[in-house]
Amino acid sequence: MKASIALTAAAALAAKASAACFAERLGYPCCSGNEVVYTDNDGKWGVENGNWCGIADAPAQATCWSFSQGYPCCSSSNAEVWYTDASGKWGVENGDWCGIPTGSTGGSTGGGNVTPSNEQYTISGNPFKGVEFYINPYYVEEVDGAIAQMTDSSLIAKAEKMKTYSNAIWLDTIKNMQSWLESNLQGAQTQHQSSGKDILTVFVVYDLPGRDCHALASNGELLANDGDLARYKSEYIDVIEGHLKTYKSQPVVLIVEPDSLANLVTNLESTPACADSEKYYLDGHAYLIQKLGVLPHVAMYLDIGHAFWLGWDDNREKAGKVYAKVISSGAPGNVRGFTDNVSNYTPWEDPTLSRGPDTEWNPCPDEKRYLEAISKDFKSAGIKSVYFVSDSSRNGKKVDRKHPGEWCNQTGVGVGARPQASPVSGMDYLDAFYWIKPLGESDGTSDESAARFDGYCGHETAMKPAPEAGQWFQKHFEQGIKNANPPL
Repeated sequence: MKASIALTAAAALAAKASAACFAERLGYPCCSGNEVVYTDNDGKWGVENGNWCGIADAPAQATCWSFSQGYPCCSSSNAEVWYTDASGKWGVENGDWCGIPTGSTGGSTGGGNVTPSNEQYTISGNPFKGVEFYINPYYVEEVDGAIAQMTDSSLIAKAEKMKTYSNAIWLDTIKNMQSWLESNLQGAQTQHQSSGKDILTVFVVYDLPGRDCHALASNGELLANDGDLARYKSEYIDVIEGHLKTYKSQPVVLIVEPDSLANLVTNLESTPACADSEKYYLDGHAYLIQKLGVLPHVAMYLDIGHAFWLGWDDNREKAGKVYAKVISSGAPGNVRGFTDNVSNYTPWEDPTLSRGPDTEWNPCPDEKRYLEAISKDFKSAGIKSVYFVSDSSRNGKKVDRKHPGEWCNQTGVGVGARPQASPVSGMDYLDAFYWIKPLGESDGTSDESAARFDGYCGHETAMKPAPEAGQWFQKHFEQGIKNANPPL
């Protein structure tokens, strides 16, 4: 094994010595100009003659010195040293050179060893407006892995475009939060230093005790008990608070605990696990709003399920009471608004559906009508700040599901509207379309013998075979980019 690593290092050394700019070692030409279209950990990218090219004269992107030479940071300051030159110490990861930072990066996906700025950013109004969206480097790596499995050039081109759009970073375990939060806050600061623009990063806070009480595929690590609630507060929310206070110069959006409060609206009586979790959902939300809702550079959105969950009149009315109570319990913290359709497939508009037997008499059979209705209900319930972020990552095409409650790895999927602030004229309460659920990450396994198998993932219109929730699902990704609407 050691010999093979040495050979890899030798090959990387040859590449390092011969590349005129960082892009050549990745199979792309160097740009003749310097107009920046996209920036990632490799460097700055332009487009010439319809193809990506690397901009060779990119300046250093913060104190991770290897960025300026077209190479990423190593994932750890303790990485093995393979080579030392005047620039610094070099390691090898994934068959390529990386610069060993002088301090811990806090994870493998961010901007290196970045010194936090003392400037305080303050969000005023729509946090998605007037900013540049952070590019999730972990998702870029996932898509690169997907591309390596493709042979169709047109499909590869579509996948390459996916890397240029922002999506949310899920903090779905304490460990993942520790690895990904600070490193990506650093990455946003690096992107800011490179582009000169304010960089918005979107995180999903997702680790409540008893998480996803009405599903099996996405149950979390913390159980519905007092001890795990204490862990949620001290090991999860308090740590998030500390990092957000440190990295305060760039705006942050938090998508808060998908499915949790919607379960309290509809599933307390039918699902014992939800009744057991109610206390911890309410206490957890109160605590996180108090802690995170007072930070001026942070905007929070509570999850409200989707049109075929809370769209009925009685559900929306009850939801108004539940969400008003939750927001009030978090004082003095503020909540900007709500997010809908997270990890779901309901179209933004579906003119083929109306209130009737086909929709179980739901007056809101698409997300647009749902938000139009629930915005009025929430204001009537006394909620003062009612704005929305709608997840458009997988609703570009009407999927094959035969019942709108089907949620697991649906066939016929297509990526939807691109991330955009204020996307619909006349809906000033719609802050953004945004990709919250990363296309290509599974909703749940189809393996009936698996501990987290959920029956919905075995239904007729659920694509199979499917890996565990959160793992990469190549076939679903490929179908999603083929069916993209608008096309990629």
